[in-house]
Amino acid sequence: MSNTVKLSCRGVWKLFGDNAEKFLEQGIAASDDEALTRASLVGAVRDVNIDIYEGEIFVIMGLSGSGKSTLVRALSRLIEPSAGQILFDGEDLLRMPEPQMVEIRRHKMGMVFQHFALLPHLTVLGNVAFPLEVQGVAKQAREVRAREMIELVGLSDRADNYPRELSGGQQQRVGIARSLAVEPELWFLDEPFSALDPLIRREMQDEFLRLQQVLNKTIVFITHDFDEAIRLADRIAIMKDGQVIQVGTPEELVLSPANDYVAEFTRHIPRGKVLSVAAVMQPVSASHFVGEVLFQQRIEEIITKVTAEAQLPHAVVDNTGKRVGQIDRAAVVELLVGAGNV
Repeated sequence: MSNTVKLSCRGVWKLFGDNAEKFLEQGIAASDDEALTRASLVGAVRDVNIDIYEGEIFVIMGLSGSGKSTLVRALSRLIEPSAGQILFDGEDLLRMPEPQMVEIRRHKMGMVFQHFALLPHLTVLGNVAFPLEVQGVAKQAREVRAREMIELVGLSDRADNYPRELSGGQQQRVGIARSLAVEPELWFLDEPFSALDPLIRREMQDEFLRLQQVLNKTIVFITHDFDEAIRLADRIAIMKDGQVIQVGTPEELVLSPANDYVAEFTRHIPRGKVLSVAAVMQPVSASHFVGEVLFQQRIEEIITKVTAEAQLPHAVVDNTGKRVGQIDRAAVVELLVGAGNV
C-alpha cells in the first residue's frame, strides 16, 4: 500500500425520495434522522468522506441496511449520488459525461458481486473474455488474455466447461477472472464470498490474498463478516444508517472504538486474531530472552511459543532483526483472558 490516494469521497450523499437536492441545500446534518423522516427521504448514504490508497484492501462493512452496497455502487456511479465528489486519480467522476464514465468502467474498474452473473451459454473462456469482446479487442488477443486470467485463478483445466458444470467456488473464480481481464486499476467486490459454504469461503479468501500479492490492486471489498474483514483488510470502514462511523486498521477498531456501536461490533472478535505483537509489547527491560518473535506477527501466531515459557520473555524484533521490545507470558494471557487469570 502506498501513500498515494487512488479514490476519495467528499461529502457523498445518496437519498431516495423526492426533492433530495432541495433537502441537501438546507445543510441538514447527516445524523438528523427526524429531518429525513419529515422530508420522506431515505438516507442510504450520508455525508461520507473517505480516502482509499493505491494498493490498499479497503473493507467497508456494516449490518444489512447500513448502506455499504449503496456506497460501493455510488463509487462506480452504477447509481448516481445525490451530492458530493468522488475523485478517482484526482478527477471527479460525478462531473464526467456518461460515455467517459462507461469507458472508465470498461478499462479501469473491475467488479465482482455476490451473485456470479455468469453467462450460461458461454464457456469459462467465453465468460472471461466477454468484457474484452465488449471493448472490441480482437478474438485472438482477448482469448490469450482470458487464458492468462483463468490460469491465475487455477482453472486452466476448466476453460471449456460451462457454468452449470462448475461448483460455486469455481464459478466465483470465473467471476474474479472475468473482472481482472480488463486489468483494472480499481477493483470492487461486493460480498463476493457470502453465498459460499464456510470451507469454500475460506479457500476463496486465501485465493484472494494470493491474487493481491501478485497483482497489488486497489480494492474496495464489502462484507458484513468481521472475521472476513480482519483477515483481508488493510483498513476497515464501519457503516451504520448510511454513515461511516469509523475508519481504521483492525487493531485500531478493537483497541480504540469511536463509540459504543463500534465497540459492540468488535466485542466478540478474539483479540489474538486482530492484535499484533507490536500492539502489546513492552519496552526492553530484560537482559535474557528465551527467543524472538516478529513485531508484525498476530498474537494467535505466537501464543504457543510465548506461553510455553513462564519465566523469561521473548524479544520482539523488526524486519531487520533489531530488538524493539519484549513480550512475555503474562502480557499475552492478560490480553486474551484478563489480568486476573495470569
